[in-house]
Amino acid sequence: MGRNDVLISGAGIAGPALAYWLRAAGFRVTVVERAPSPRPGGQTVDLRGAGREVIGRMGLMDRARAVAVDQRGLALVDARDRVTAEMPTAAFGGEGIVSEIEILRGDLARLLYDATSPTSDAAPAAPGTEYLFDDTLTGLVQDDDGVTVTFERAGRRRFGIVVGADGPHSTVRALAFGPEAAFVRPLNCFTAWFTAQEEWDLGGWFRMFNAPGGLVASARPGRLPGEIKAGLSFRAEPFAYDRHDTDAQRALLARRFEGAGWEVPRLVAAMRTSDDFFFDSLGQVRLDSWSRGRAVLLGDAGYSPSPLTGMGTSLALVGAYVLAGELSTPGAGHLDAFRAYDRIMRPYVDRAQQLPPGGTSGYAPNGALAIRLRAASMRSMNRWPMRQVLAAQFAKAGDIDLPVYAHLTAAAGKPSTTS
Repeated sequence: MGRNDVLISGAGIAGPALAYWLRAAGFRVTVVERAPSPRPGGQTVDLRGAGREVIGRMGLMDRARAVAVDQRGLALVDARDRVTAEMPTAAFGGEGIVSEIEILRGDLARLLYDATSPTSDAAPAAPGTEYLFDDTLTGLVQDDDGVTVTFERAGRRRFGIVVGADGPHSTVRALAFGPEAAFVRPLNCFTAWFTAQEEWDLGGWFRMFNAPGGLVASARPGRLPGEIKAGLSFRAEPFAYDRHDTDAQRALLARRFEGAGWEVPRLVAAMRTSDDFFFDSLGQVRLDSWSRGRAVLLGDAGYSPSPLTGMGTSLALVGAYVLAGELSTPGAGHLDAFRAYDRIMRPYVDRAQQLPPGGTSGYAPNGALAIRLRAASMRSMNRWPMRQVLAAQFAKAGDIDLPVYAHLTAAAGKPSTTS
């Protein structure tokens, strides 16, 4: 390709992972991020299947395991905190609902950010990645030779390629492809995640409580002592809300969960003062093509499967590796690379976007009978026929013949395969 300077929007997981591989191949990489620094904290994400393989090929598995969260598995509980069903971490070969390696999103993002820092011993020997924090794109104009990008803060710049790795509400997608409503399919469910500083012995379990009305409350251990990662979710038809008005979002949740039972009052009280509160609707991003000229989408920006699948991190890591591998293939132009990226990733994405049995209604049942049936279903997961159904669901994370880009892994100084 002509210009080897790439702009990546988003410094979460997909963006820095792509930056790692591209800078190893000699690209000049700039990452722009709206937040003022790498976002800390967040909930746990799974390292499973092909995503775990990519971390291994980056030589970062030991670092990932060092910051993993120790959890025993998922336990469904009733209003009196009695366990009605459970799935241990060891179930399904460590690839179940709670996987063998669970990492706080902020810890994984920091690990990948550090691996692209020119001063880090985890970074490959290549030109360093430039990070522009506290900024975002406001416009992009494409021509035959590149893309002219305007920023909210920085001056106008030129790049050969622009990558949207900026989540389901992607700015790059809005600028290059069109309005969000054309590409995001709502799942009629809303969720909030936040950290609670609580002296609460969860016994190492991710405890989840369902209440009538499609309400879900959860609490799981964080990595630090006294740290609880909590969630509140509810089913509802799509409605308009201000994504930036967190006070209104907290008030909405407090109303929705009033009288729900279990430890919900405790969680609502913690939610009101949490400094990492996040609220959003659940949906899937679907596009017929992930590229438009010199702009291309990666991870949740292009194919968010929703948190219900547990596949978002795998898709981000695998997509970053494949996109970088195709862009750095000798003799490949950007259009050829984008087509190959789509061809390799599309079947994997299609399978990953298949929701678990029951979908949203299985996750957040409306009535008391449906809640009891959910617990009964989980208790049967290790027996036929549910075991076969669930095994196929969990196996999707590794359901791709991951290419070996010898030129890429050699440039990164890492082996092309891992054990």
